Amino acid sequence: MPRHFLSLADHTEQELRDLIDLARLIKANPRAFRDACEGKTLAMIFTKPSLRTRVSFETGIYQLGGRGLFLGASDIQLHRGESVGDTATVLGRFVDGIMARVHGHADVLELAEKAHVPVINGLSDHNHPCQVLADLLTIKEKRVTLAGSTITYVGDGNNMSHSLMVGAAIMGMNMRIAHPEGYAPDAELVGWATARAAETGGSVHICLDPGEAVDGADAVYTDAWTSMGWEDEAAERTARFQGFQVDSTLMARARKGAIFMHCLPAHRGEEVAPEVIDGPQSVIFDQAENRLHAQKAIMVKLMGHRH
Repeated sequence: MPRHFLSLADHTEQELRDLIDLARLIKANPRAFRDACEGKTLAMIFTKPSLRTRVSFETGIYQLGGRGLFLGASDIQLHRGESVGDTATVLGRFVDGIMARVHGHADVLELAEKAHVPVINGLSDHNHPCQVLADLLTIKEKRVTLAGSTITYVGDGNNMSHSLMVGAAIMGMNMRIAHPEGYAPDAELVGWATARAAETGGSVHICLDPGEAVDGADAVYTDAWTSMGWEDEAAERTARFQGFQVDSTLMARARKGAIFMHCLPAHRGEEVAPEVIDGPQSVIFDQAENRLHAQKAIMVKLMGHRH
């Protein structure tokens, strides 16, 4: 197990399986882990605000016997007054772990390089590994097996699609991404995931046709068309993403019993139709809850006393 949790690409299939299994144990019997991080402090850096990330990490470390210390934009100003490296070095002398939700992925990497404590990537503009660990846990709960199942992502080739693609490739899943022209996922990461999938028995397929990508899928996933920080592109993106809404017609092309997934926050009537996100196939709130259990597993592994 690597010392940090920065990207799923840093982990083996067995390490991710172990984290998912630990998350399931914690979810089933949280009281058994109530002192796993007793006396430990997690510094939580937020240069991007968040409901799920803050509440799940702060609640999670508390339920493990530790304490979360929220450091928002007004408390800590990366790149403004103090370097990321100095911030990391100082924090590492005070706390037992750092979670960072930031814009630039380079900030997460520098925090990990300079801090002498574990660093957890709560989200960067390049990937979102905590969300996908929770997603893999959710899929396993619904399907029993991950290897060989097919997950389709419809929308922007963003940090969410990146981590899903990497996670699916490591776990031997078939990953399909349908994106509008000009919004493809990172080509280098697609190459990495394609090579890894070839080793694990999975596959990666990138295309411009949502229908083609959704055909026979076990899970259909989407995300907001305009992520935080891209608001000035909202009108252009809304125009370019027409035809990429996950509605009941598109969901009907998936396997019978397929699940619908979304990392939230969602915009009903844009990337997803209300009848899908609020329908019986939707597992969005299970995903949201599983952020808590998955992240507790990460903290137990990186900061815990006995695991």
